[in-house]
Amino acid sequence: MISPPFNTDIGVEQGSALSAILSALYISPIFHIFEKRIKNLHILVSFLSFVDDGLIISQEKTLEKTNAFLFYSYSIILSFLKQYSLIIKYRKSDVFHFSRSFGLFNPSLLDLTFIRGPILCPKETWKYLGFIFDKKLSFLQHISFYSNKALSTIKSMKILGNSTRELLSLQK
Repeated sequence: MISPPFNTDIGVEQGSALSAILSALYISPIFHIFEKRIKNLHILVSFLSFVDDGLIISQEKTLEKTNAFLFYSYSIILSFLKQYSLIIKYRKSDVFHFSRSFGLFNPSLLDLTFIRGPILCPKETWKYLGFIFDKKLSFLQHISFYSNKALSTIKSMKILGNSTRELLSLQK
């Protein structure tokens, strides 16, 4: 039995514990339908979702095939989300290509203008769940970022140690 529609003017803030639960309940069926659709169309992509962040992964030998699969899957998820009055924030959309090739690697753009989307330029590095990835998965960017962060923390501890109340060695 379904209740008649009614207006609601009360929302749940993004930081609320209930926000993630409601988001998952609302979005999960859409993602389930999306995964079935791409499987039926033989579009070889994987889809991961973390609350309201989605990740579409394509693993192919050519960039043309990868971009085609990404384009079709992006188009499908966009149409599903529009049906439920949800939007994709294009400024948060990124494309990233990994490569095992030696030598120059210049991936092509992902043009989504045909579906009223942006042209996505491949990024040089990708930060995801606290890790920084580069195209070769060498983790050089990750190590450089976090070692610089550690060094700046140590330098700031010296400054704190010279303040008026001074920190004890144990506190540093």
